[in-house]
Amino acid sequence: MSKLTEKTEIQEAVAQNDATDLDLPNLEDKSTIWTTTRLELWAFYVFYIGNNAGYDPSQPPFTAPCGADTDCVLPYLGRIRDVNSIVLLTNGMSFALQAFVLLTIGAWADYGRWRPNITIVFTIVAVAVSFAWLGVKDPSKWQAGVALYILGLIAYQCALTFWTAAFPGLARDLPEIKQSFADVVDGKKLLEDHEQMESLERNRISNVSFAVCSAGEIIILAIMVGILKGVKSDESVENNTKAFSILIAFSGGVWLLCALPWFFLEKRRPGLSLPPGMSLLTIGFKQTYVAFRECVRLKQTFLYLIFYFLMGDVLNTTVTVVGTLQNSVVSYSTLQLTLLLIVGIVTQGLGIYLFWLVQKRFQISTKAMLCFNVFWILILTIWGLIGVHTDKFGFKHVWEICNDARGVSASSDVLVLCFVLGGWQDVCLHRTTCFVGNHHCFRK
Repeated sequence: MSKLTEKTEIQEAVAQNDATDLDLPNLEDKSTIWTTTRLELWAFYVFYIGNNAGYDPSQPPFTAPCGADTDCVLPYLGRIRDVNSIVLLTNGMSFALQAFVLLTIGAWADYGRWRPNITIVFTIVAVAVSFAWLGVKDPSKWQAGVALYILGLIAYQCALTFWTAAFPGLARDLPEIKQSFADVVDGKKLLEDHEQMESLERNRISNVSFAVCSAGEIIILAIMVGILKGVKSDESVENNTKAFSILIAFSGGVWLLCALPWFFLEKRRPGLSLPPGMSLLTIGFKQTYVAFRECVRLKQTFLYLIFYFLMGDVLNTTVTVVGTLQNSVVSYSTLQLTLLLIVGIVTQGLGIYLFWLVQKRFQISTKAMLCFNVFWILILTIWGLIGVHTDKFGFKHVWEICNDARGVSASSDVLVLCFVLGGWQDVCLHRTTCFVGNHHCFRK
């Protein structure tokens, strides 16, 4: 296709207000109004910075408390269960509720101007839950702790989801991206070159945001260590339980402080108009129905979505199990968990930024980065699987654990695996994939 022909087609698409297939803005009614400023971009980066009860089963119920060298059980959902089992069940229920909530309101990120308000509401709820933890000071209130954990996890994930949905618009409205598209319309630049540039900008914003988050988290965690020393968390179970509540409340306050700039500086970019006959309560289910109806025609897209769901589920489940094992290994010591988290966050930040530098230097596609990360995630799960049959390794010791969320490592591969899981954020949260062969592009 010649530059002249390509230019004519793009100009016709703009004139008809139909830039959907190219996923590019209409220069006449959007790009001239909304421009991503550096201050708004950094407010987006900063937002994410914020983001032991039971009895010994060998004794009569609640007559002997749990110890470091004993099992720990509680009555939960009609049965006496191990504490680790309770944690996993609670996470499962939280994820199921998250799925329902996001299925219902997730589409709101695409329509109207609701998305910023939803981010604010869920952030405020999550912060409120953080402060509510101050009321959970002793093991007898573990039921309240479970309720707050579920509510907090849902609020956190929903706030994160709607915050993440902002970055494609930020990238699209960057001055250099707008100029690049103008060059395409004028025939000075190929569309493929513009798409590659925009894709890299999306990756840059995603990676930098999480790298900045990691740097901020390290500072906050260092302050938390000082708080733990002040309340003498390791001196007793009571102090340890109280320390958990204090740290959660502190992190909620930091999150609110970091979120305020984004609340005020984010531009209210308009989304799509609701289709005729649809409401905000039904559009999410309608989108799901349409997606399944179109899956036969867009086979590559549907296969990707299946893979993305399964791979995300594998990673989330693995991370949850490893986090549970970590808690057991350190006997739920708040101080040791915080120190381990510092190690993990450091390697996470290094991994994310290293992956971005490599991708930028060699112009590696998002798909290739995804495949590389998936390989190491499978290694991670296999390492844990081996631990089912042996106590020598398999996340059974402190030396194997980097952190319970984004960086988990073993033996001499400590930094490698942490780098890899940190880099997973590059593609797992990028949520943008273009199949170059058939030009079917889709976004979250």
